[in-house]
Amino acid sequence: MKKKRSLVIILIIIATNLLTYNLTALLYGRVSKDKYAKINFLESYVKANYLYGVTDEELEIGELKGVVASLKDPYSEYLTKDEYDSLTATTSGKFYGIGVFISNQSDDLITVISPIKDSPADKAGIKAGDKIIKIDGKEYTSSQINEAMKAMRGKKGTEVNITILAPDTNKTKDLTIIRDEIKEETIISKNLNGIGYLGITQFSEDTSKDFKKELDKLKSQGIKGIVIDLRGNPGGIVDTAAEVADEILPEGMIVYAKDKDHKKVFEFKSKSEYTDLPLSVLINQGSASASEILAGAIRDYDRGQIIGQKSFGKGIVQSAVRFPNGDGIKLTTSEYFSPKGINIHKKGIVPDIEVELPKDITGIGIEHLDEDLQLQKAIEVLNQ
Repeated sequence: MKKKRSLVIILIIIATNLLTYNLTALLYGRVSKDKYAKINFLESYVKANYLYGVTDEELEIGELKGVVASLKDPYSEYLTKDEYDSLTATTSGKFYGIGVFISNQSDDLITVISPIKDSPADKAGIKAGDKIIKIDGKEYTSSQINEAMKAMRGKKGTEVNITILAPDTNKTKDLTIIRDEIKEETIISKNLNGIGYLGITQFSEDTSKDFKKELDKLKSQGIKGIVIDLRGNPGGIVDTAAEVADEILPEGMIVYAKDKDHKKVFEFKSKSEYTDLPLSVLINQGSASASEILAGAIRDYDRGQIIGQKSFGKGIVQSAVRFPNGDGIKLTTSEYFSPKGINIHKKGIVPDIEVELPKDITGIGIEHLDEDLQLQKAIEVLNQ
C-alpha cells in the first residue's frame, strides 16, 4: 500500500512538473520575440519561484550588470553609485582598507594585480598573482569583485580576515589584516650613492607633479643615473603616465590609442626638453596598463635597460562615464600602442635583462636593497 501511495505521489509530481513546464514554455513562447517582454516574464517567474527573496532594485541592478557582463571582458562593468564612488576614490589616491589592487581574470577567481607598497596587504605578505578566495569567511568569485572590494574596505583599525590561494604552491593561507588609511604617496625617492631611485606605485592625479619634483631634487644632488621602479604598479591614469614619460623621453610619440573602427582616439607626445640621464627600469608581473605604457615607450626609444620579469600585459583602455542617477559604466573602448606601434595586450613586456627574485625574499625596494636582486642589477647596470 505504501509503495502504491509513493508511486502515486511521484506520478503527481511528474505530472505537475510537466504541466508547469508546458505552461511556462507556452507563455515564454508568446513573448520570445520581444526582448522587453522576455525580461518582464523572467522577472515575474523569478519572483514567483525563487527560494529566497529578491527586490525589484536587485533585479534591475543584476540586469544592467548582465548587459556589460555578457561582453566577457574582465575590465568592463556596470557600476552602482557606491561602486563608482569607490573607483573615483582609488584614482584620487586615498581610501580605507587593506591596500590591494585586484582583477577578475578568466579563471573565475579574484586575482591580486599587486599590493600597494607598505600597505597592510603588503606587510601581510600578499603578492601579485595571489588569488583571494574568501573575505571574513565568505567565498567570492571573479564575478563578485565589486562586492569583494567593498568587503575589504572599512573603518580604520578594524580587522578583516582574508583567505589567499598561492598559485605557485596551490595552498591556501588565512590572514588577519588591520584596515588602515590608504593614502598613497605614489612616488618613492632616494639617492643611492649617486644613483637616483624613483619608485612609482601607481599613476594617480598628482603622480606626474610629484615625479617632477623628486626628479629635480635628485638632479640637484648630482646623480649620474636613474632607476625607475614600476614593479607592482597596476597602472592608473593614462594622461599622468604620459606626463611622466614627457620628463624623460626625447621629442616624439609616447602612446596612441585606436577604437574598434581603427580610428585614433588619443595620442600623447613628448616635448624636446627632457632629462637625458641613463635609465634602468624595473618591471614584474604586477606592472600593468599605464606602467606598461611608460616602460614600452622607454624601450622603443632605447632610453634605458628594462630589468626584472615580464609585465602583466594589459594593452587596452577603459573609459568611465557617470550617469545622472550616480551609477556609471567602465567600458573598454580602445587599445593603445607604443611609439613603434606595438600592442602588448595579453603579451606583456619582456625585460632586456631577466632577473628572478629569491622565493624567501621579505620585500622589494630601497628598504630591502640587500636582498632585492632586481634593484641591485639596475644599479649595477647604471654604474657600468
